[in-house]
Amino acid sequence: MTTALEVRLASRPKGWPTEDNFEIAEVEVPTPAEGQILVRNVVMSVDPYMRGRMNDTKSYVAPYQVGAPLEGGAVGEVVTSNSPDFAVGDHVLHGLGWREYALVNAKHAVKVDGNVAPLTTYLGVLGMPGLTAYAGLLATAEFKPGDAVFVSGAAGAVGQIVGQIARLKGASRVIGSAGSAEKVKHLTEELGFDAAFNYKDGPVAEQLAKAAPDGIDVYFDNVGGEHLEAAINSLNLNGRVTICGAISQYNSSEPPTGPRNIIQVLSKRLTIRGMLVGDHQALQPKFVEEVAAWIAKGDLKYSETIVEGGVRKAPEAFLGLLKGENTGKMLVKF
Repeated sequence: MTTALEVRLASRPKGWPTEDNFEIAEVEVPTPAEGQILVRNVVMSVDPYMRGRMNDTKSYVAPYQVGAPLEGGAVGEVVTSNSPDFAVGDHVLHGLGWREYALVNAKHAVKVDGNVAPLTTYLGVLGMPGLTAYAGLLATAEFKPGDAVFVSGAAGAVGQIVGQIARLKGASRVIGSAGSAEKVKHLTEELGFDAAFNYKDGPVAEQLAKAAPDGIDVYFDNVGGEHLEAAINSLNLNGRVTICGAISQYNSSEPPTGPRNIIQVLSKRLTIRGMLVGDHQALQPKFVEEVAAWIAKGDLKYSETIVEGGVRKAPEAFLGLLKGENTGKMLVKF
């Protein structure tokens, strides 16, 4: 009997998650039935949205269940196939991370090619975070050339791509916020942001006003809270906001305080719109074509923070993500 490891939700966190909320379990490696494939995971993703799934609340995706393995994006190698669409040795993208071996319905797997792009990119710049950035800026925020764009969480998996796409599409100014001096330097010196600031250095509203003296036209929100309120202050007439995430509030045990300046939405005729990447699958072919070309030419760069050690290190990587320890996409390699 062959066994493997998986990570289960041991208990629901109250406030910030801890290692105690996770359990490493040893399970029997399953045998695929007709239409299924057995995948040995190679790399998996940890993402901010996973924190919401740890709560027992109704949302756009079902919550994780206590005692059951967690789920998330992963890329792995097919080791047994009972599907004509996949052969042993193929690499596939699927949604059953947090485990060493995944039993995947073939219809829920997508073949990927490590010779075309590194396997890690299918979980980052060419995967869900990349499409989130592309669709959130161009479709949800209705970006147009000449817009001044502010991105919070700009050194993260989504934010780093948003800012670069805005620059490549003709933004008049691109501003980012991040949580360390090293990340700020990365944004301006490596990714081409016109300005960036460390939100820990002082009030966000003051730092943003200094970085964008003529205001902003688009705000891409990954953080919420103080950042959203500051952006509303700086938005110009008919400004647009994409609400992609609110990581500053995910671990709060108290209801968040709404922006105190919400009346400006009326006076400035602002548009604030939430976005889920699943609503934009029609953009996938154009996104891959355009972003892959930018990467090939060196016009768009991406960063990855990779934690080695497999599933045993996955909880540690996830907790580090919530604390902002990553630059770019946070991944766990097996």
